[in-house]
Amino acid sequence: MPDRPAATRRTVLRGAALTPVAGLGLAACSPGGQGAGPAAPTAPVTLGAESEVPKGGAKLYRDANVVVSRAADGSLKAYSSICTHAGCAINKLSGTTLICPCHGSEFDALDGKVVQSPASVPLTELSVEVKNGGIVAGPAS
Repeated sequence: MPDRPAATRRTVLRGAALTPVAGLGLAACSPGGQGAGPAAPTAPVTLGAESEVPKGGAKLYRDANVVVSRAADGSLKAYSSICTHAGCAINKLSGTTLICPCHGSEFDALDGKVVQSPASVPLTELSVEVKNGGIVAGPAS
């Protein structure tokens, strides 16, 4: 580009730098980037040992898109860990707070309720039971 004025070179470079950034923003907002995003279980799935979930705590099963929590009385609850705002898979659990990586929505893993927007709808509750010492969760029947 030696025969072009410096101002033209800057304009071309500036435009080229914006294209990848804009594309990344769109990919983050689109669940899965290819149409269908991550999904909650459509059938019961075995997650792990019942002992993995402490009283008053929660465990995130990223591969199954499920979070399981245990109340102080020992009862279990399970929720889809797909954010209700834009359909992103939630990949972080801090204490009993689930944090969505896409837009920062936060949910309480004990009751599925939104604790920080932009999400405004609670997580989808799943049925949960213990079979042979393992936690099994799936769509509510």
